[in-house]
This record gives sequence, structure tokens and C-alpha cells, in this order.
Amino acid sequence: GLYVDDDQTIYVAEWSNHRIVEWKRGATSGQVVAGGNEQGSGDHQLSYPEDVIIDKERDSLIICDASNRRVVRWPRRNGTSGETIISNISCVGLTMDENGSLYVTDVGKNEVRRYRRGESQGTVVAGGNGSGNRLDQLSYPRYVFVDRDHSVYVSEWRNHRVMKWVEGAKQGIVVAGGQGEGNGLTQLSYPNGVVVDQLGTVYVADGWNHRIMRWPNGAKQGSVIVGGNG
Repeated sequence: GLYVDDDQTIYVAEWSNHRIVEWKRGATSGQVVAGGNEQGSGDHQLSYPEDVIIDKERDSLIICDASNRRVVRWPRRNGTSGETIISNISCVGLTMDENGSLYVTDVGKNEVRRYRRGESQGTVVAGGNGSGNRLDQLSYPRYVFVDRDHSVYVSEWRNHRVMKWVEGAKQGIVVAGGQGEGNGLTQLSYPNGVVVDQLGTVYVADGWNHRIMRWPNGAKQGSVIVGGNG
């Protein structure tokens, strides 16, 4: 995963190097800002980090430290160690809304939880009904996006779809894919990152199809905007 700050600084979660690297705009090399002390479970270490975001209010990094089954917070400036803010979670993706609430996918429990500031348990906002392909279920949820209305969009590896869960809903709506794994315009194959614009258009990294797809709001099929040529 990666995160782009307002000043176009890029933060990259380097999965196999067990670190987060910051690349300032125009830089020719990056700077390690979290981890980088070999793989491990210490406060100063990471193990296969999957995603990273910035908490601007607290000027810190929030990292999905996947193999350690935790979400950790590191100081953004000169941090030498992090603190665990969520434990025992099989996290892959995370994001934050404008209120500072944190949303985290859990591939073990097949759910997305929202953690308001100060909460340790969180609230299920998508899935949480076991693994499956019903509209009230998720199966291996990977990445998550939250819009201004607090609707949650989540990509699912095993269902090869992107779901939208309106705030407070008991089930989701398929907004991309959901027609089985494949490379047709109605299909996805192991989707990863997802973002949604103000019109409700869904942009999804269609992992094993090596393409980026755009799905307009309400569309039954998408269009390829990048890649798709192997």
C-alpha cells in the first residue's frame, strides 16, 4: 500500500523489507520512517506491513503490520518505535475519515471495523457474518475506502468484487465485479486498492488482470483505463 500526502510526499509500505519509506516530491532517494530494523515483533520492528496512512491531527503514521497481527502508530518525525493501537487483527487495508475515525479490514473475521478516536474494540461497518458471497458477507476483504457520506467501499479477493456499505446498513451493494473471477468487463480478478470520486465512480486495481478499471456509479460493467495487456 501507499499514501500520498497533501504536499505530494509518498509513503510506501515495503512488504518484504519490513519498513515504511517516505519519498518527498522530487527526491532521488527515500527515507525510512518506520521499521527497517529487520523483520520482527518488537516495538521498533515491522513484519510484512501491508498499508500505511497519515493521521494528520496527531502527525503520525498508522501502519497495518500484517504478520504481527496488529495496527501500530509511529511518530511521523524521527520515530524510533511504534505503539500498538489494535491487537489480534488480520489487517490488510486501512483508511481514515475526516472525523479521525479509523477503518480497518480484517481478513480473518471477514469484516471492516471502524475505530473512533479512543476506541479499542471498534464497530463492524461491513461484513462480520462469516465468509461468503451473500450481500451481508465479505470474503477476504483487502482494501477499504470511505467517502464523505461515510459509506464504506471494500475490495474482496475471494468474491472478486467491490462492495459499498452505506453507513448503518446491514448489507452491501455490489459496485464492481461480482460475476466470478475473470477478465471480462463485468469481472475482476483478486482486486486490490480502491478509490471513489465525488460522482461515485469506482476506480479499482484489478490485481491478477494487471489493469486499473473504472466503474461509473450504477454501471453493470467497467472500462479499462490502464494496463490490461498482460
